Amino acid sequence: MMRGTQKAVAAAMQRHGHLSKQGLLERAFTWAFRGLVYAQIWEDPVVDMAALDIRPDSHLVTIASGGCNMLSYLTADPKAIDAVDLNTAHIALGTLKLAAARHLPDHVSFHRFFGHAASRDNLAAYQTYIRPHIDEPTRCYWEGRDLIGRRRIAGFASGVHKRGLLGRFIGAAHLLARLNGVDPRQLLAAETIEEQRAIFERDFAPVFDRGFVKWLTDQPASLFGLGIPPAQFEALAGDGRMAAVLRQRLEKLACGFDLRDNYFAWQAFGRRYGDGPSAPLPPYLQAEHHDAIVARVDRITLRHANMTDHLAALPAASRDRYILLDAQDWMTDEQLGALWREITRTARPGARILFRTAGEADIIPGRVPDAIVAHWRYRADESRAFTAQDRSAIYGGVHLYARADD
Repeated sequence: MMRGTQKAVAAAMQRHGHLSKQGLLERAFTWAFRGLVYAQIWEDPVVDMAALDIRPDSHLVTIASGGCNMLSYLTADPKAIDAVDLNTAHIALGTLKLAAARHLPDHVSFHRFFGHAASRDNLAAYQTYIRPHIDEPTRCYWEGRDLIGRRRIAGFASGVHKRGLLGRFIGAAHLLARLNGVDPRQLLAAETIEEQRAIFERDFAPVFDRGFVKWLTDQPASLFGLGIPPAQFEALAGDGRMAAVLRQRLEKLACGFDLRDNYFAWQAFGRRYGDGPSAPLPPYLQAEHHDAIVARVDRITLRHANMTDHLAALPAASRDRYILLDAQDWMTDEQLGALWREITRTARPGARILFRTAGEADIIPGRVPDAIVAHWRYRADESRAFTAQDRSAIYGGVHLYARADD
């Protein structure tokens, strides 16, 4: 499984010679990306659903990533969802979530498994309710061991959100903060946005002015844990220092939204979701949506595939909602053109495309052939509004395109 992931990711992002500096960075990222990257997804599904205007006849195509959003989209009641991913660990996680939605007995057990995600009861639930209903590759993945010898399924007994490349990155960021005298969890005690801002300005902002932090964050490999490959690092940094960009994004995460409504902040500053019945959660984990998730879960088809290849195998005019996450930041102009050609071929009237970028600017003009882009209209005002509303806060832009006939 891991070798297959490495080959697929390498094909998607390795552009430079083996011995060049950029080539070495690309290969290091490919190696880092071979296992679980995201135990939870970092795109805001509430923004996605508002932007996409999902309707009962909508057929979505999305990158699966950590699997949270494909399930959250079910709350909008679409006709069907194709979820694809190059990473076999993400496919194993998505398969686990689909089986859990089908077979765990109630919302309490489902939330304990993926929301709390740190209970030994989850191991018993896996054996009784989930294991009999997953395929052999998925069983082998979860019952296999990671690089330090831990059974992967045991992560659900000890905090699976702390695992994966992103989970380890957040853990390292917490360690760096504590070495600088800051406990990130203190932010979660704030009761108002004003208190959140005061804590950020007092404790967090000064850290980004320190020489070591500036040097460390200028190293492309330092952000591999965010799933940011070398090409995306360049787009994110622009002409400035990476420390300034990260400070700006962290400020939005810490101060831009009330903590009572932002589960991304809880993951970033607390390494978990909040406790209690009113704690913010992704839509798929909210109790009021559980019955709908269970009833609609068979509308999701999960595939280990490249998005462009998946679309190429579909009939013309057969899909109408496309969610590309930030994958286009990784792509060459040729790859972008091939992807948009297949999107345009498979798009029905009224179709929409949603994607994110590390930088603020739309990356499509001048890179995708004009003859293809002519079929689409960029929704600039809506894109700016959705960027402002995105609670995950780590992206520079949320971008919406709609078919020109919409």
